[in-house]
Amino acid sequence: MRPIPAVKPKDLSEALQYLAEGGKPLAGGTDVLVAIRKGQERPKLLVYVGELPELRILRDTGEGLEVGAALTHAELLAHPATERLPILRQVLRTIGSPAIRAMGTLGGNLVTASPAGDSLVALYLLEARVRLVGPGGERDLPVGEFIRGPRQTALAPGELVRSVFLPYPPGQPHSFFRKVGRRRALVIAVASLGALVWVRDGRVERARLALGSVAPTVLRPRAVEEALVGRPVAPEAWEDLVPLLSAATQPISDLRASADYRRKVAGQLLLALAQALPSPA
Repeated sequence: MRPIPAVKPKDLSEALQYLAEGGKPLAGGTDVLVAIRKGQERPKLLVYVGELPELRILRDTGEGLEVGAALTHAELLAHPATERLPILRQVLRTIGSPAIRAMGTLGGNLVTASPAGDSLVALYLLEARVRLVGPGGERDLPVGEFIRGPRQTALAPGELVRSVFLPYPPGQPHSFFRKVGRRRALVIAVASLGALVWVRDGRVERARLALGSVAPTVLRPRAVEEALVGRPVAPEAWEDLVPLLSAATQPISDLRASADYRRKVAGQLLLALAQALPSPA
């Protein structure tokens, strides 16, 4: 099989020209190159965009952070600006190995659109907006509209993820992320739960939950979020919500876990969240 040709455009405009001709963007390559090796993709041209300044911005707008699509997980973890988004940092620390974090990018994870993509859990919790650029100009979409299914996104032909806008959550919510896998290192989650929980006087004032690996996309169980409001921060006060959370999932069975196991784990992660929150004095 002949190697796939690659180009390094000098700027974003030239990159978009190559994409219009059928090129495939490449930054860290942790997802794209694996897909090519597995025969899942065979682009006519690889377009290296990992060093384009337009895709490497990190800008504090006062209302949130605009993160360039080509910034790596390691760069985000090292940057002081992300300290205002502890859930993002908490999730990024769990991704792969140091080598993978040094190569993988937020934009790449978005386009891969894997329901097991840990960084996507944080983006759903933060209610991120994905900023796209292409032949028709720029547009932005909520992350839940951008991702349509496993490896399915709203990207139009010739479009590229330019950046992701991450709004600062109001107040000071507690951040939580936990995933369950079949091994201790380099875990690909069979189920994961991320949360932002606002607590006042020992009770839940507001909650955002996001589940990974238990549905075709990251799942926000809105009924459970609403049912948590007003509840004491105690596992026993949440036990009746475990079946509700499990029922909200839409898992599959694969080599890593059965659908039934994923449902059970998702429910138990809710109790783990309750245990992790500060108890009332």
